[in-house]
Amino acid sequence: MRSFSTADGRTLAVEEWGVPDGTPVVYAHGTPMSRLARHPDDAMFADLGIRLITFDRPGFGHSTPRPDRRVVDAADDVATIADALGLGRFPVFGVSGGGPHALAFAARHPERTTKVATLASTAPCDADGLDWTDGMMESNRLSAAAALQGRAELEAFITENESADLRELLPAAEQAVLARPDVQGMLSAAYTEALRPGLAGWVDDERALYGLPWGFDPADIAVPVSLWHGELDTVVPVAHSAWLAERIPGAVITRAPDAAHAGHFDATPATLRWLLDRS
Repeated sequence: MRSFSTADGRTLAVEEWGVPDGTPVVYAHGTPMSRLARHPDDAMFADLGIRLITFDRPGFGHSTPRPDRRVVDAADDVATIADALGLGRFPVFGVSGGGPHALAFAARHPERTTKVATLASTAPCDADGLDWTDGMMESNRLSAAAALQGRAELEAFITENESADLRELLPAAEQAVLARPDVQGMLSAAYTEALRPGLAGWVDDERALYGLPWGFDPADIAVPVSLWHGELDTVVPVAHSAWLAERIPGAVITRAPDAAHAGHFDATPATLRWLLDRS
């Protein structure tokens, strides 16, 4: 782990995987996760010649909380990390709640973004024409409702439900992926690290995703965009990526008919190859 300071005095915790002198790829983790979240096969990054850069969003792991942050605020955090590491232009991608944060960087810093990809991303909570919670599992619908009510209501909801195990409510395709030992081990470590300092990161992340406007328009993204989503997803329904695909000029969407939310693990290798392809 390495730590870098932002212009406003916060700390951002960063981790690197794969090949130190490989092609840099920045990854935005899901919610609630940490810089330890990534595809569990670390050898894959080396095989692809990737220098994978992950970071804790504010309030998770070792990164300083930033109450009332918006999704767009992640763009400057990524830029701060890129400056500290001496990166020029590079691809970014994000999974689930990390998807919007990856899109934010592409929207705010197109001159530094080669490509951006999302896997099972949420759409903005104020997305025109989208029934945001349609097809979403009950716990996420209730969490979204609490986020719209305010930070205190969301914090109370998360505190009450933080220890609930909802895996048995997920589709069979989801449970099959989550049962893999390598996935279980990685997720357990990433989740534990995310919440080690408390629930602030989780509350602020869900507030930014579920209760506040993103602070940028996805239609302004001018770099190549790839969207992946499993059609069986009840954590974030596929309609979210479909909405983004319609909104972002030139975006390409892949809908996986037999995959649910955790299907993003199996979709990651192809996503990384697309990010690396300069043709």
